[in-house]
Amino acid sequence: MTTVRAAITQTTWTGDKESMLDKHEQLARDAAADGAQIICFQELFYGPYFGIIEDAKYYDYAEPADGPIVQRFAALAKELKMVIVLPIYEEDMPGVYYNTAVVVDADGTILGKYRKHHIPNLDRFWEKFYFRPGNLGYPVFDTAVGKVGVYICYDRHFPEGWRELGLNGAEIVFNPSATKPGLSNRLWELEQPAAAAANQYYIGANNRIGTESDEFGDLAVTFYGSSYFVDPRGNYVGEVASQDQTETVTRDLDLDLIREVRNNWQFYRDRRPDSYTATTRP
Repeated sequence: MTTVRAAITQTTWTGDKESMLDKHEQLARDAAADGAQIICFQELFYGPYFGIIEDAKYYDYAEPADGPIVQRFAALAKELKMVIVLPIYEEDMPGVYYNTAVVVDADGTILGKYRKHHIPNLDRFWEKFYFRPGNLGYPVFDTAVGKVGVYICYDRHFPEGWRELGLNGAEIVFNPSATKPGLSNRLWELEQPAAAAANQYYIGANNRIGTESDEFGDLAVTFYGSSYFVDPRGNYVGEVASQDQTETVTRDLDLDLIREVRNNWQFYRDRRPDSYTATTRP
């Protein structure tokens, strides 16, 4: 049996970048001590969720995908011998920014990055002010623990990307998020289990917690955590995390289950891409 011990985090905004970096380094160290071989942090992990408002001062949180933050955690990944998925605010060049996740292997090698494709422009999710849409496709990274993909927050509402990740060979897909109460609550319960079952891989979905009132005042929302893993049948792996406590959700994932499920349900054999003409029509 091929088992991977995987972790996802949920935590609050501390009020400054440096303490957030320190907090996440400690979360990674604690997860490694608990046997985790791979960890994924929450969306935009070292800052506030600044999509609440439109303010150019938050552009200062962006840095290159091989910049100081990624280099710091690449060194940590090598030290801990753990794969780390880093959801960052990426500066490609001045004025060109992406919502990105960088994947670092267990030897500290930066394997590449995924850029969030689907960018919302909704009340207190004013992300088009901050991010260009992703343009690197749906890469799957061959890590020390298996084939890993990333989909970010609002992406999860679009089934096409989930399928692309499956077709590209993903065994585990992480969906780091910043999700507030309201219309999303039921979708949070439904979408990742449905995507895991439809595409027959594991999904780790993590959400922030807390209310960032010191940053955004009355506009602040309360992120509701509830992070979880689901298996290729769409079942929860262990319990769902709390709505309001800092937690590292660590679960053992049996990768052999992927082959078993795919042999039971031949979705990849029976799909008909030749018939899906409207799906890719602009």
